[in-house]
Amino acid sequence: MSACCAPGRACTGGASATAVLPVPAVRRDAATATAFGGRMAELPGGAFRMGDAFGEGYHADREGPVRGVTVAPFAIDTTAVTNAEWAAFAAATCYRTDAERHGSSYVFHLLVHPKAAERHILGRVPGAPWWLGVAGATWDAPEGPGSDLVDRADHPVVHISYDDALAYCDWTGTRLPTEAEWEYAARGGLDGARYPWGDDLTPGGREMCNTWLGRFPHRSDRPGGRTGTVPVTAYEPNGYGLHNTSGNVWEWCADAFGPGERVIRGGSYLCHASYCNRYRVAARSHNTPDSSTGHGGFRRARDLAPDHTTEKGATA
Repeated sequence: MSACCAPGRACTGGASATAVLPVPAVRRDAATATAFGGRMAELPGGAFRMGDAFGEGYHADREGPVRGVTVAPFAIDTTAVTNAEWAAFAAATCYRTDAERHGSSYVFHLLVHPKAAERHILGRVPGAPWWLGVAGATWDAPEGPGSDLVDRADHPVVHISYDDALAYCDWTGTRLPTEAEWEYAARGGLDGARYPWGDDLTPGGREMCNTWLGRFPHRSDRPGGRTGTVPVTAYEPNGYGLHNTSGNVWEWCADAFGPGERVIRGGSYLCHASYCNRYRVAARSHNTPDSSTGHGGFRRARDLAPDHTTEKGATA
């Protein structure tokens, strides 16, 4: 795939393992397996129109044609999995992510921590020089050695591969959503809309999602030049109660995109109409299962009984 959205593991060479920064364990109520990861919206399923109704997708992404799809009842996280939730998993299981095992991950160039920039840069991604391979970049040091998660417990965990996401789902008795489930839930009941809230990116001048503002990739026009993740409940939820299904972080889905790659959905804080118009609800992209980036996370799903009855958007 194009490296602009999600550089794959094969883009740069490996590196020796680098020590990661510890994060205090977060205690969770383990009364039920699905208690981990916060609230889930229980959706009755049904038929919906899936795909790009505006002809705005990239040909290689295969967003169209618009087609009728039916999904069975299911539940899905109202937010992406957070740093605090992943910290609890890591503390309980001693699980090491692909980024930790490989010794590196990919960080946006404006976010690399000064200490990491001194001696931990492995190189730039060909065709997308704003992505840097950084030794020691991982979920608890997301900008490389010297960075930490202070004041970001409620931000989405990043530098998570598809395989890492599966491990977390297995631990919580859940699974990744299918691509159809993800889009059904992300639409929030709006048939054929461009975004989870409608067709206008900024209705009434309001910002509705965390995407790039400014001249990509060199200048952010946010206050103080800020970029990166925001809390998982930032911005208004959609009609089904889901937050940030456009922007913030890419989210893994269960489906294969093609040989050796998996689907990612939702776009991220780096998406911009000038080069990666993939924060639309129909947009899709892909990456290899062991790849991780500073804008890649996930949310979970689980099955509901076929005769399960609930109002759309009910939470558990």
